[in-house]
Amino acid sequence: MRRVLRTLAAATASACLLLPLGAAQSSATVQSSATAATPSSAATLADPIGMTSGFYTDPHSNPAAWAAANPGDGRAAAIRDNIASRPMARWFGAWSGDIGAAVGSYVGAADAADKLPVLIAYNIPGRDACGGHSGGGAGTPAAYHSWISAFASAIGTRPALVVIEPDSLGDFSCLTQAQIKERNAMLRGALAQFRDRAPNTWTYLDAGNPAWIGASTMAQHLDGAGVREAHGFSLNISNYFGTGENTAYGNAVNGALAASYGYTRPYVVDTSRNGNGSNGEWCNPGGRRIGATSQLGGGGGAEMLLWLKTPGESDGDCGVGGGSAAGQFLPEVAYKMIFGY
Repeated sequence: MRRVLRTLAAATASACLLLPLGAAQSSATVQSSATAATPSSAATLADPIGMTSGFYTDPHSNPAAWAAANPGDGRAAAIRDNIASRPMARWFGAWSGDIGAAVGSYVGAADAADKLPVLIAYNIPGRDACGGHSGGGAGTPAAYHSWISAFASAIGTRPALVVIEPDSLGDFSCLTQAQIKERNAMLRGALAQFRDRAPNTWTYLDAGNPAWIGASTMAQHLDGAGVREAHGFSLNISNYFGTGENTAYGNAVNGALAASYGYTRPYVVDTSRNGNGSNGEWCNPGGRRIGATSQLGGGGGAEMLLWLKTPGESDGDCGVGGGSAAGQFLPEVAYKMIFGY
């Protein structure tokens, strides 16, 4: 059963349960990063970390399902032990069907295990406008409002982390000013839905990666989209930049937020595929490697390191994933990513 909500101060001691061996940080650092930048709203009372005993590992993830269906494959054991057994996010979009039922089932399974689920909402109209490989999303802002409202309602009072719409603030170069205004309104509306319907959820707006948009410009985008009302922002989703590069960028974004708007926010880094860093390519580059597993902290200022993209899932019809669709699980790519070749 889910643990009773505790204050951040009381939960600090239990937060170390989320840390893998050798990755512990001082409780003072955890408490500082979790409290210093949180919004001055009801969301300040939320403590999904303190309500749970670690990150949730999805037994039905794509790599877990593939390994279970292919026990005789020589790659199955490595994929099961090094990827499928790790906590990672689940992505939700139009493919999820009834979003309320899909989210409710997933969060309910995590809650029953006393674990913290990480979810990604990926259904905003005009999604991936610049990249194109993951285009789609809800048909209208009204449809998106209904979808994200059902998403938040399905979580309810259960603890969760939710990243809202990866790439949505990095795609501005492909949008008109009217479209940017409309997108910002949808993102602010999404944050309001989680605030009102999912009080024990920490929400994160996505801030791209270090090579995409300058820190001061991204701070402007985040503020316009309402990050003041979010718990924080996310970095490096589905990309490959090293953790140090991301923390330097995240700290710069926070510096710009503080200088221009008078506040900062915690940030998380996607380390699922950054073990070898970036070679400058973003779409299924070869020679990449899985990175540090999900944990609190991460050195350099990150609140958490998380596996947000599933290793082995394609970025689209490109690179070593030629002929595949975005999100398709590719066992050979996953296998090579374990060993970095």
